[in-house]
Amino acid sequence: MQDQKLEPIAPDEAVSLYLQDRENELANGTIKSYRHKLTRFVEWCDQEEIENLNTLSGRDILRFKQSRSNVLNSVSLKGQMDTLRSFIRWCESIDGVEQDLHNKVMSPTLSQGDRERDILIDSEIAKDILEHLSRFEYASLHHALLTLLWRCGARSGTVRSFDLRDYERENQRLEAKHRPETPLKNKKRGERLIALSSDVCQVLNDYIDHNREKVTNEPGRKPLLTTQFGRISKSTIRETCYRWTHPCQYNGGECPHSRDMDECQALNPPKKAPSLCPSSRSPHAWRRGAITHHLTEDVPIEVVSDRMNVSRDVLDQHYDRRSEEVKVEQRREYLSNI
Repeated sequence: MQDQKLEPIAPDEAVSLYLQDRENELANGTIKSYRHKLTRFVEWCDQEEIENLNTLSGRDILRFKQSRSNVLNSVSLKGQMDTLRSFIRWCESIDGVEQDLHNKVMSPTLSQGDRERDILIDSEIAKDILEHLSRFEYASLHHALLTLLWRCGARSGTVRSFDLRDYERENQRLEAKHRPETPLKNKKRGERLIALSSDVCQVLNDYIDHNREKVTNEPGRKPLLTTQFGRISKSTIRETCYRWTHPCQYNGGECPHSRDMDECQALNPPKKAPSLCPSSRSPHAWRRGAITHHLTEDVPIEVVSDRMNVSRDVLDQHYDRRSEEVKVEQRREYLSNI
């Protein structure tokens, strides 16, 4: 009886409608990524002569997964299947596939090494967090800190090292300086000028003018980011990153992990344990996500390398989490203009 309620729809039509439905809520880079991944699914359906998604089964999805596992590594395959699951769930909402079919979309289990390489802040999550802070904690320390981490893609130690004098309002830039008390990871090689956009400068200007704690325990220096005790600490940066990646902090109080908000230890953690939420992410995950986001938005890799102070080899190995399909389509766009 359930099948009788389904309305016939071709795979390519369903994908087109899905992307059109999501384009107002997702960044352009995310839509491009979804399009690349789902195009592979449409091509597979065409090869298998699946013309109507009403007939799609769990066994079909397994066969698609197996075909993709021959050309993708485990991290990319997981991204492929996670995107397909989201698409199938949407198809259920328009009566295009059988109900609960998305539960038959199985992603691979990643090894610990794969998980560590793949942990990053998704651009949409970062956008939601910063929009929430802009509305409810505008120009606060947390807002200024996370804005710099995301928009500059800098290491937490670099952001912590900034002094007031390193910020040039008129020229809209920050200067990263290696100093003995606040060293940069790459020391003198880490020194650089970081260009800022007008909206980032507006947040910094308002933070400095209205909310910055005018205290310091460092003779001759005035830190940019401060608490009542002086320069922001490494632990405060870490705890801020963990806290604001708890989904309940920015998505209207809903917990995706079905936890009781009154009893959740991630919200009321034991001392020094702010990362108990499965969704919480460290400062390094913010950096990895920012770098991947810049690359996905077609910022040249040489610009990202210089801005984030990371070599091309290290960037490729540890930070760039774009799938191979996104990379090849981006190269195609460049080549089409030659």
